[in-house]
Amino acid sequence: MSIKIPKNITEVEHTYYYKTDIVKICKLLSLPTSGTKAELNSYITAYLNGTPATQIKTKRKQKLRPSLTYEEINLDTKLIGSGFSFNNEARRWFANYFGVKNFSFKKEMAIIKRKAEAEDDTKITVRDLIYHIEHWKQEEIESVAEEQTYQWNNFVRDFFEDPATKKYQDRLKVAAILWKLVRESSNNKIYSHGLLRQYEKEIHSYKK
Repeated sequence: MSIKIPKNITEVEHTYYYKTDIVKICKLLSLPTSGTKAELNSYITAYLNGTPATQIKTKRKQKLRPSLTYEEINLDTKLIGSGFSFNNEARRWFANYFGVKNFSFKKEMAIIKRKAEAEDDTKITVRDLIYHIEHWKQEEIESVAEEQTYQWNNFVRDFFEDPATKKYQDRLKVAAILWKLVRESSNNKIYSHGLLRQYEKEIHSYKK
């Protein structure tokens, strides 16, 4: 199936793309093709907003040096530009710091580092990283574009797995409408069968 270049931002927002599809669109538009799904979406959005492709650069910085060893990591190590990465050396360092035998990287840690990369925050350190994960707030997750993309992906998956949604035409459109309503509410950002009843008025016109 060939991938069509979206005509406007609305089409991007109302169409579910796999990351491989987004990469293909970026190639067709001569945009950067490396980065997270959210970052690639931002390139396409910028292009559709009128920014020339030549002015849209990848948000991620290439590593300036090899990954740090266990001995090279400390609380003042910069997350960006130092060679720090979430590898076995860093895992060993965090295990020693927290006094545990086995240490697993938390999802929040990756989110904080990616956000720093996207914003080119060269001041944030391992000390800051530890502080943020120890004082983590759910709203911080929801403010990160990639996490919102992740939530949308799960929402669409669960929507299509609900047999009751087969009674609607243009199911992706219906999913997008429900997602917008849920996203703007104080409810959990997940799909549930009850949404079909709760927002029946808003999606009634899409019934077959």
